[in-house]
Amino acid sequence: MGVSSFLLLLSLFFTTLCTPTVCGNAELRALMDIKASLDPHNTHLGSWTVLGNPCDFEGVACNANGQVANISLQGKGLSGKLSPAFSELKHLTGLFLHYNSLSGDFPSEISNLTELSDLYLNVNNLSGSIPVELGNMESLQVLQLCCNQFSGSIPTQLGSLKKLTVLSLQSNHLSGALPASLGDLALLTRLDLSFNRLFGSIPTRLADAPMLQVLDVRNNTLSGNVPLALKRLSGGFQYSNNLGLCGVEFTTLKACSALDLSNPNGVPTKNIPETANLKLNCSDTRCSNSSKTPQASIIVGVIVAIVGLSVIGFLAASYYLNKEQKHGNGLDPSDICIDQLKSKEICRKNGSPLINLEYSNGWDPLAEGRRFGGVSQEVIRSFRFNLEEIESATQYFAPGNLLGKSVFSAIHKGMLRDGTVVAIKSIIKSSCKSEEVEFLKGLNVLTSLRHENLVRLRGFCCSKGRGECFLIYDFVPNGNLLRYLDMKDDSHVLEWSTRASIINGIAKGIEYLHGSKLNKPALVHQNISVKNVLLDQRFKPLLSDSGVHQLLTKDTVFSSLKASAAMGYLAPEYATTGRFTQKSDIYAFGVLVFQIISGKRKFASAARFAAESCTFIDFIDPNLHGRFCEHEAAKFAKIALMCTHELPEQRPSVEEVVQELGNPLC
Repeated sequence: MGVSSFLLLLSLFFTTLCTPTVCGNAELRALMDIKASLDPHNTHLGSWTVLGNPCDFEGVACNANGQVANISLQGKGLSGKLSPAFSELKHLTGLFLHYNSLSGDFPSEISNLTELSDLYLNVNNLSGSIPVELGNMESLQVLQLCCNQFSGSIPTQLGSLKKLTVLSLQSNHLSGALPASLGDLALLTRLDLSFNRLFGSIPTRLADAPMLQVLDVRNNTLSGNVPLALKRLSGGFQYSNNLGLCGVEFTTLKACSALDLSNPNGVPTKNIPETANLKLNCSDTRCSNSSKTPQASIIVGVIVAIVGLSVIGFLAASYYLNKEQKHGNGLDPSDICIDQLKSKEICRKNGSPLINLEYSNGWDPLAEGRRFGGVSQEVIRSFRFNLEEIESATQYFAPGNLLGKSVFSAIHKGMLRDGTVVAIKSIIKSSCKSEEVEFLKGLNVLTSLRHENLVRLRGFCCSKGRGECFLIYDFVPNGNLLRYLDMKDDSHVLEWSTRASIINGIAKGIEYLHGSKLNKPALVHQNISVKNVLLDQRFKPLLSDSGVHQLLTKDTVFSSLKASAAMGYLAPEYATTGRFTQKSDIYAFGVLVFQIISGKRKFASAARFAAESCTFIDFIDPNLHGRFCEHEAAKFAKIALMCTHELPEQRPSVEEVVQELGNPLC
């Protein structure tokens, strides 16, 4: 083939590749380049085609002007590289590529995305240095780079990111010193630098960052005096396995000596510069640039070698300490990512609502532009999460975070961006009301519930792709009441005063539900049980699943009754009426009272008979060993008997119950 023929074929090839659709749309052209780089084998991004609409591409969301504003491709199995073409998406505000297997360097061109607020590249195989150009990304609020293979020093230029709130660099191969410039970030709340090779001291400027709540520097080779200002962070400051750290008022640190305030070669730790670009020939008043001279270069080499040997020594000791370290509850990224498991279920990302995210056509009751059936759009927006946040918070629904499961739902433990631990309840689409207006009305009811004895709802999300709705609640640490019944020993037996407090709290929660308040209709819980009574760190009772039936189909509600019926919570009249009422809630509450004072899971007629005859020995939990108030036990037994009366009209109202409980006898 001649040269002219080859050039003709090459021209035809590029003419075919550069269709009018692609060449006339800069964003589409950029997305095609990005696809080729991220997914070189074309196995995961099949919907990304030259004839397609970018706003319909999988993982791509557009703003109101049809411009690409969000790319969410986390956990897609991508094995390519980052493309400089990302810089062509001028209106991108969110880039989520975490939990993949991307490799190669971090293109500095990405720093041209001046509108980008969220950048998630954690849990990949990216390497090389962190570009200093990132300091130009003035809109950046969250930078997640943990669990990669980045090396070199932390750029001091990151101190220019004035809107940055979260910086996660843990579990990389970063070296050098902690940049004091990070202390200039007035909005920084979380800084995780753990499991790296950082050395030097913790800058006082960083410790004084005004909004800082969490500083994690575990498993580095830091040394010197810990600034006293970090004492205010309490448990938010984590510093274990840094053998050279010392300081006062930190219980696990020794007091500093003169030796502690210098590295093993006598160099004061406060004089170790902020990055690995060591500058010598410094006096107390000025520093010159003479490090470029041959003599200075030799000195730099000697210093670097000395520091390197010191680092190796510290790392060796840290390695053995790491093997003995106890890991946390599965939500700590540095504990898991240090092993570089890359299971796509590691390293947390904590989210907040990204309101500009739009969803594809299809089932999504929360999509923009839909009618909300009288539901406040402000309420919808303030409570709305997106799927990316849910997946990241739960570590992609990791089995280790599963708290419970039923036929139509599952509950996972998760963690949000601000570090708040939550419980996320997923409900499959087929169990949700099909009429979107009704579904939204149900959500509006849930968002109106606010009481100290109800589990707090933080938000919700509906996913067309997964066919699920998610409810995000505060996590309640002590589990449900069921775990404290039928105790085999005294290790977790609830004291009598705690049981009395639990009974009172449950009654007040039901009273709130049954009452009609401002912006809240009167509600029937429908599923009061020991499983739906959660206990916080002070054993205050919190009713869960309040109002959830408002979202569910009647068939789903009915199917969930089997467990309640087996435990004795279902009021007798339900068999003939098929309806839940406030009096059916009262019946279930009466059963609960019997369970709490007897310590038994199963409600038996024998307990009722013993209560009627006031033979306390037969129905009070024997694990109390007689440590209870008989008068109060008699009162609880009386209330339980009235609440479980065969006839609903003979049962008291919850207001009457609360009033009776408010009269202490002991």
